[in-house]
Amino acid sequence: MVTLTGRSAGFRRSAATFFLSLLVLLTMPLASPPALAQSAVSIQGIEVSGNRRIEAETIRIYSGLSAGERATPSDLNRAVRRIFATGLFSSVNIVPEGGVVQIQVVENPTINRISFEGNDVVDDDILLSSIRLRPRRAYTRSAAEADAQVIIDSYRATGRYAAEVEPVIIRQPDNRVDLIFEIFEGDVTEVSSISFVGNEAYSDRRLRGAIETSEANLLSFFFTDDTYDPDRIELDKQLLRQFYLERGYADISVGEAVAELSRDRDSFFLTFQVDEGEIYTFGEVEVISDTPGLDPETFFPVVAHEAGDIYNVNRVETTIDRMVFQAGVEGFAFIEVVPRVNRNAEERTISITYELQEGPRVFVERIDIVGNTATLDRVIRREFEFVEGDAFNRRAIQRATDNVRGLGYFSTVEVDVAQGSADDRAVITVEVEEELTGSLAFGVGFSSADGPIGSLELTERNFLGRGQTVNLAFSISGDDRLFRFGFTEPRLLDRDLAAGIDLFFEDADRDESSFDLNSIGFEPRVSFPLSDNSRLSLRYRFSSDEISDVPDDASAVVIGDEGTEITSLLGYTYTLDLRNSPIEPTSGYIVRLSQDFAGIGGDQTFVRTVARARAFRSFFGEDVIISGEVEGGALFSLGSDSRITDRFFLGGASFRGFEFGEIGPRDFFQTSATTNDSVGGNFFAVGRFQASFPIGLPEEYGIFGGVFSDVGTIFGLDETTFVGDSGAFTIDDSAKLRASIGISLFWDSPFAPLRFDLALPVVQQDGDSDEIFRFSAGTRF
Repeated sequence: MVTLTGRSAGFRRSAATFFLSLLVLLTMPLASPPALAQSAVSIQGIEVSGNRRIEAETIRIYSGLSAGERATPSDLNRAVRRIFATGLFSSVNIVPEGGVVQIQVVENPTINRISFEGNDVVDDDILLSSIRLRPRRAYTRSAAEADAQVIIDSYRATGRYAAEVEPVIIRQPDNRVDLIFEIFEGDVTEVSSISFVGNEAYSDRRLRGAIETSEANLLSFFFTDDTYDPDRIELDKQLLRQFYLERGYADISVGEAVAELSRDRDSFFLTFQVDEGEIYTFGEVEVISDTPGLDPETFFPVVAHEAGDIYNVNRVETTIDRMVFQAGVEGFAFIEVVPRVNRNAEERTISITYELQEGPRVFVERIDIVGNTATLDRVIRREFEFVEGDAFNRRAIQRATDNVRGLGYFSTVEVDVAQGSADDRAVITVEVEEELTGSLAFGVGFSSADGPIGSLELTERNFLGRGQTVNLAFSISGDDRLFRFGFTEPRLLDRDLAAGIDLFFEDADRDESSFDLNSIGFEPRVSFPLSDNSRLSLRYRFSSDEISDVPDDASAVVIGDEGTEITSLLGYTYTLDLRNSPIEPTSGYIVRLSQDFAGIGGDQTFVRTVARARAFRSFFGEDVIISGEVEGGALFSLGSDSRITDRFFLGGASFRGFEFGEIGPRDFFQTSATTNDSVGGNFFAVGRFQASFPIGLPEEYGIFGGVFSDVGTIFGLDETTFVGDSGAFTIDDSAKLRASIGISLFWDSPFAPLRFDLALPVVQQDGDSDEIFRFSAGTRF
């Protein structure tokens, strides 16, 4: 008899086989092979017993035994394994009696229903879709335990490594069971500490800023990037490597990240191992080609680096992209650019030979999009620079993958390439998983400049799955009211052309100039890239601007501007951004030039220009970041004198240490009692210097220190002589210097980056109003 029952069947089967084989070997004569044949049985019939739901003939087929054949004990043993492997039976016995083989089975119970208890974080539907067992299928303990492990893995993906799952069955009539997964979810397993081994050039604090995973702190309940996620850790390793490669460390090596689970299983201690190596600079550049008709000399102008520059892998990637594009312009669609690196360890230089090779002629047969339940296919497809039928290019696929991830609509993005219907065809499959794209933000507070503040903002970044952004904002600040509605289509006509419109209403009390401003209007806009690092934005603005509630003793300048006027203007903004990061730059610079041309209808005719340039540099492993900025503006009226609402005002955030609008030309002489109204200026120039640095507090607090200095002037009016109640008077509109110094405290709070400034004016003029303390929301730079 051969028997296999439940979990212990494998052990008993192995033991029985071993002792049976040993007994045969010890007792069987060496020269009598027929002795083994004597243990075989001739099968005259096969009888099945114990089955209730499964047909006897089905079990006979599973066994592989047939009447009229001979079967050895090994054959019977294999028959038991085949029947048990179906997962339909908890016990299988095969007993040969005479010429009849008796197959005795005990069927596994059938699952009546499956339920989950104790799960609050993950819904039943999600858990049910992740497991393999289903109602009306056979229940086995091993399958239930495997599904329990799947559920545990699902919780670990959400950062809950203390989760426990126990499968429990409740027996029902007719050999049925209810399967219940009892779940203890546990708390989120956070990363309590992130440290680095082997880093010398950059501090742990700076490297923590380069990765996505963050340390848990008192405000962790607002975030998810401080939970332990193995997939995110792998991304962090890539980000660390990229961080060093962008800064000249060509030999950087990032080892395994060691994650140590605490004793109470509620947090991880994470350690990254790095080997920085030395800083390299670019050496000589060479371009070679093995393709007839492709002249290497035409590719030198598109090289994005020069000998002596600090090595930066991004410049190599940019050069390759430019060369591929240049080859396409010259009619070579299948050119691959292979960089051959020659590293000189002694001189610490990297010379690169760009080899132009003609790659295999493979075309894109199909692009399949799966997993997008809300986002339209075309929103994803338009991030690809190619369509079906175009030449296959792996670099373009990688760029498209990065672009889709950069949309921020998906939690995961996977791109797979497989052979199509022929050797020269490729099928690209993009698999995504949606995430929430809407947000609701509201807040109350107090501003040192404007008093009580209240705000409400609703934003949807993927409106109706079309990739469009809709924003609705309302704010109250002191006596001011602001309402704004914005709509943006980031890829008009599926091209890199952003278009949108803003509708706005503003009711502001301009105390510094003794009037109220009521403005309502709209502003359509478009923007598009001019190069890899530059962009041009075009806009049209139409607004009705009313100056009202002007007191009798106000400045004659303000009284003369009282009333409603229509502004209709065209404008543009050109931006050249060569910073290494748009969020927290540590090197590079950004230049912005804006101009507005009013007079396309309306009541105002002027040209207004503002130029701004800012440069960044870091020291001590990028712990200390310094920026210098210059900004200037000019307003030229083409018809009547400029209006006070069109002129420039400085102060507050634009010139720290002084209240907004409280510096520059002023009217001191309108009445016998000084009015002291600010009237703005047609020109301004400001220089700003700022440094940011850690102040020794624990990093999890997100608090940094800073120092700053502002220096500049605002001046110029179209008309300086006026007649008031007390006679003619002149406003001094000359350029007078102001300067301030101060210290800052930056807090990366869970609500928004907050900034606290303590400023001291060191050069000021009569009538200026100081603003010693100010806090606001915004990044350090």
